[in-house]
Amino acid sequence: MAGVRVLVGTRKGAFVLTSDERRRDWQVAGPFFAGWEVYHLKGSPADPDRIWASQSGGWFGQVVQRSDDGGRTWAPVGNDFTYDGVPGTHQWYDGTPHPWEFARVWHLEPSLTDPDTVYAGVEDAALFRSTDGGGSWTELSGLRTHGSGPHWQPGAGGMCLHTILLHPTDASRIFTAISAAGAFRSDDGGASWAAINKGLQSEGIPDPDAEVGHCVHNLAMHPSRPDTLFMQKHWDVMRSDDAGGSWHEVSGDLPTDFGFPIDVHAHEPDTVYVVPITSDSVHVPPDGRLRVYRSRTGGGEWEPLTRGLPQEHCYVNVLRDAMAVDRLDDCGVYVGTTGGQVYCSPDGGDSWAAVVRDLPAVLSVEVQTLA
Repeated sequence: MAGVRVLVGTRKGAFVLTSDERRRDWQVAGPFFAGWEVYHLKGSPADPDRIWASQSGGWFGQVVQRSDDGGRTWAPVGNDFTYDGVPGTHQWYDGTPHPWEFARVWHLEPSLTDPDTVYAGVEDAALFRSTDGGGSWTELSGLRTHGSGPHWQPGAGGMCLHTILLHPTDASRIFTAISAAGAFRSDDGGASWAAINKGLQSEGIPDPDAEVGHCVHNLAMHPSRPDTLFMQKHWDVMRSDDAGGSWHEVSGDLPTDFGFPIDVHAHEPDTVYVVPITSDSVHVPPDGRLRVYRSRTGGGEWEPLTRGLPQEHCYVNVLRDAMAVDRLDDCGVYVGTTGGQVYCSPDGGDSWAAVVRDLPAVLSVEVQTLA
């Protein structure tokens, strides 16, 4: 029977939630890595039993974990993200006289076809890849050494590479997003990169044609139409129909266009979801009402989805990696909150129910659809 496995990273451990295709009754496993921040978990599209986790702590630093049995057991993968005696830091020896240091892995993106290949986006912004199941890592240094690099600035959460999109049919094309630098695309497997921020406008940047400096919060695409990208920016929901070559705003009638996550319905490439919050200084839902917004027209026209979500005195946030969709025939949508709730809508957003409550603050939600 088909079902789903929901992977939840929190401030104090990871949880694995499983259900059948009805998505009504749930089994909860965890916490794994209790007491550690788990920034991101993601399953391999090429192997339903393989899951990757980014485990981080202020004293022991960064650990990448791997499960090969669907999250029942875990082991740290041998890696050369080197811990060199300084709590919470990582020395990367890139051939220069002094090692370059990064803080943590924000995002793990497994290959669509090879279970042993996985990408890691880190803070300060850089991109790594492992092709041996996490045993060793190579920096795709063309991004960090991009000519615009001296103009990159950290966002409120640091200068993090937080989004990685892999093209579904062209293995040489990769998209990334960095706060607060912008979006970038590689057409040669990560060797070289181009900034793809034309059309973005950001407060404090006087030049409307600035190549970088934009605080991009997230990117999303539908695999059937990979040249169409959706972006949740620091203010503004944006769309590109030329693989990031240019962008136009599709915020439309949203009550506020500030937020962090964005995702696309599994079977409808023009159905997009966002979760607006009040402002860049007030990270709570407008009017204390948690509302997921859906556009069925690729942006511009948005409807609030509220059935089953708290509509008064709700002051939580939904972070950039804390929304996901499954691939079942009736597409499920999932959001996790900083209040420790994970909500599921088994009908594309029409109705919602809490899967779990009172977890630590949720940092990420990803879904594996199981045959």
